[in-house]
Amino acid sequence: MFTHLFEPITIGNVTIRNRILSTGHDTMLPTDGTVNEELIAYHEARAAGGAGLIVLQVSGVHETAHYTTHMLMATEDHAIAGYRRLADRLHAHGTAVFGQLFHPGREIVEAAGGMAPIAYAPSVSPSERFLVIPRPLSHAMIRDIVSGFGDAARRMAEAGLDGVEIVASHGYLPAQFFSERVNKREDDYGGSFDNRLRFTREVIADIRAKTPQGFVLGLRISGNEMDPDGMTETDTLAVIEALAPELDYLNVIAGTSATAGGAVHIVPPMSVRNAYLAPFAGLVKSRVDIPVFVAGRINQPQEAEAVLTAGQADMCGMTRAMISDPEMPNKALEGRVDDIRACIGCNQACIGHFQKGVPISCIQHPATGRELQFGTLIPAARPKRILIAGGGPAGMKAAIIAAQRGHDVTLHEASPRLGGQALLAQLLPGRSEFGGLVTNLLRELELSQVRVVKGTRVDRALVEREAPDVVIMATGATPYRPDFVQEGEIQVVDAWQVLKGEVTVGRSVLVSDWRCDWIGIGIAELLARQGSVVKLAVSSEMAGKSIPSYVRFLSMATLHRFGVEVIDYARLYGCDTGTVYLQHTASGEPFIIEDIDTLVLCQGHAPDMTLSDALAGLRGEQHIIGDCFIPRTAEEAIYEAVKVASAI
Repeated sequence: MFTHLFEPITIGNVTIRNRILSTGHDTMLPTDGTVNEELIAYHEARAAGGAGLIVLQVSGVHETAHYTTHMLMATEDHAIAGYRRLADRLHAHGTAVFGQLFHPGREIVEAAGGMAPIAYAPSVSPSERFLVIPRPLSHAMIRDIVSGFGDAARRMAEAGLDGVEIVASHGYLPAQFFSERVNKREDDYGGSFDNRLRFTREVIADIRAKTPQGFVLGLRISGNEMDPDGMTETDTLAVIEALAPELDYLNVIAGTSATAGGAVHIVPPMSVRNAYLAPFAGLVKSRVDIPVFVAGRINQPQEAEAVLTAGQADMCGMTRAMISDPEMPNKALEGRVDDIRACIGCNQACIGHFQKGVPISCIQHPATGRELQFGTLIPAARPKRILIAGGGPAGMKAAIIAAQRGHDVTLHEASPRLGGQALLAQLLPGRSEFGGLVTNLLRELELSQVRVVKGTRVDRALVEREAPDVVIMATGATPYRPDFVQEGEIQVVDAWQVLKGEVTVGRSVLVSDWRCDWIGIGIAELLARQGSVVKLAVSSEMAGKSIPSYVRFLSMATLHRFGVEVIDYARLYGCDTGTVYLQHTASGEPFIIEDIDTLVLCQGHAPDMTLSDALAGLRGEQHIIGDCFIPRTAEEAIYEAVKVASAI
């Protein structure tokens, strides 16, 4: 079934057992700049799951490389011990491991103590996204940084890693030297094409001089920075062809950290098509004689097999696929494709957590990043009869975990379908893949042999009749309707009514968005696509404030293209015929929005407490999880399900 995916490949002195790659990605698990047990457990889960190659998250090569306060640093020999422990644990599972050598240049996110960061780059070329103006590198600093790359590689080789990868992707320091638009130097490191390659060539030479023969050296590079002022495919191909003879492999990606439009491609969300960078990787393969890796929304083994079969790459980065399901490679190898918990590209708990400064996880698999807490399910000491009310993500996951631990579980759902609000979320533009969450949970329910009863609403009488040992309530929420002045004959509807097709909205629409999440911007896009003139009024300083930035950037670009007007700091106050009244959340001053046919409420949700109120005073163990406790997102609902079901 997967003729190419599980074919070994030899690079330098290392033979990699398959073509599945976990690309370098920040986890936020390190706490003091060195490898800790949490990071080892995270990667070991993927190694045990069958990954062929794991590239570690970036390791800083110089004191000026701290682009966040939680990154690994390979600048001192005391770091070797941690890398060695990690390499030994991954090698024990048959997985190869490379390090990533990193300097961000001007792309500095934060500094210790909350102060403004200090950044260095080839020239005074501001970073638009982080609002950083860098200081030009002196010749002495360039020499120090070059030597830092080589020294870091030496430490990783001593630790037993199989190779290293220079990060020249996403507009980081090597790419800043490559770019004519960023590198304005007039010395030996700027100007001509060869001069702009000089820094990276010196880095490569220093690494080769300080590491054993056969130690693998690769380069990660953005084929297209996806920015009007960024590196194009033509620019990058010239760099690739010039440097390839000095390297063992190339790792192709896209985007740049420097701008909103380019940053989307660092971790492309579900609205970006699958394997979209494979054609460029294929072009690279036709120009070089070394292996080519590619990533970018390759979520399923079938997609990776197609890329490999087409000869577009030699290995496929499937990082989020293994964040969602560490066992994905083993399941594919065994032909259990339907059992894979497919990544849905939501970005909520992986890169979304990183952007919040907390360890990454997965909304579908809370054990990711919490391997020491949830990595091993402990069988129940005494099997119990568990009744679960509500078949949304929280109820489904609780049923799965409880059944896997040996409990006798019955899941009741009032409607004819399982899935809860995820069934609505998948109807938003560009969010259809969110429905994969339900597909994955349905398969896990089947494998766990959970008894499911649909079309039955749980009440006190049913609980008393069944007399379970434990009741888990996961009955969800309903749209919240705030108190506001309503007069006249303006149409007022909520997001659920729009998504269910229960209403026909007018030509001129105002969407009042209190949560600033996927719903408001999704409804605005949906109605704009249907031909309405849409205004989106958000209660915060920006639309989509509560969602991961790469999702927000792409959504805001789409809204801009469709002419949606965004009104910030806008609280809903009232409405009458043809007019909606808003209040500025900071000044208290009014906005009067006229000629509106339909007001769409995206005001959050209220917990459905019907069952919890009905069961008050009833003897027995009870738990309330997900939105019926307090409405949030699928991530919190599934996390609470795992936490509760793991403890019963």
